[in-house]
Formats: sequence, C-alpha cells, structure tokens
Amino acid sequence: MQPRLHEVITYLDATRAELAAAVAAVPDLQRDRRPEPDRWSVAEVLEHLAIVEGGIAKLLGRQIDAARVAGLGPETQSSPVVTTLPLDRLRDRSAPIPAPERVVPKGELSSAAAWQLLDDRRRALLATLQAADGLALAEVPMPPHQALGPLDAYQWVVFLGAHEARHADQIRELAAALPA
Repeated sequence: MQPRLHEVITYLDATRAELAAAVAAVPDLQRDRRPEPDRWSVAEVLEHLAIVEGGIAKLLGRQIDAARVAGLGPETQSSPVVTTLPLDRLRDRSAPIPAPERVVPKGELSSAAAWQLLDDRRRALLATLQAADGLALAEVPMPPHQALGPLDAYQWVVFLGAHEARHADQIRELAAALPA
C-alpha cells in the first residue's frame, strides 16, 4: 500500500479504537439515553458519525472516479498527511462546531444499530480507498470543508478520523453526565 494511504488508514484505525473504548465505557443500558434533553445520546453520536462517514465515502468515490477518468496519475509523494490538519483545533470541545442539518441524527437507531451502520460505512470507505491505492489522491478535486476550507482527498480522510476522536471525547463527557 502506498505510504500516504497507509498513514491515513492507520490514523482511522487508531481513532476508531479510541471511539470504541469510549463507547465501551458507557453501560449498554445508558447508550440510548440523552443525559439532558438538548444533548445527544451515545446512539445519536454514533448515528451522526455514520451519516458523515457515509457522505464522505460517497463523495470520495465520485471524485476519485471522475479524476481517474480525467487521467489522475500515480502517487509520487510520500510526505506525511495526518499532520497537515489542525488536529488539536478539531478536537477542542470548548469550541462548538454546529452540525449542519443534513448530518444531525434522527435518533431512530439504537446504539448497536448505529455502531453497525458506522462499521458498514467504514467498510465502504476502505473499499473506496483500497481501490484508489497508488493514485495521487492529493490531486483529486474536492469541495472545501465548511470549517476547514480546502482539503485534498487524503485530508478529508484524516478529517474523518479527527471527527471521530472529537466525538469520542464527547462520549466520555456524556458518560460522566449520565446517572449511575
């Protein structure tokens, strides 16, 4: 696997493990309950993550396919990618980042169903990335992120990992706020 792609997938794996640990720290019976009426439950956080990951996976697939048709070449770079995003800023929970309406969870899934959906979306994302192994993904035209501005395809994947890490922190906060 190309080193840059390996780096971003390794980062995704690490942040997914962090998310799993945060979820596991919340008792099963508490995962579907909101700690307060205006705060998401663990299930809703997972549903939100699944919505975001599914949308970005589809976007990446479309953009990579279009770039491939337009003559996208092989990857020639091996410089690090993860450190090109402001990970500390993305993880800073003191600075709220409101979710656009299209990615707000409906609250209709249990935490188990939301986790399964998130896993399914990850498999789809990884299939897209593996099919693009060896291509110059930094050259794939991508729309800007609403808060971060221009990102290349690698950076969009890193964003997904940072997004999960941010929400792992949120789940730890929820666990502390839920009644024992």
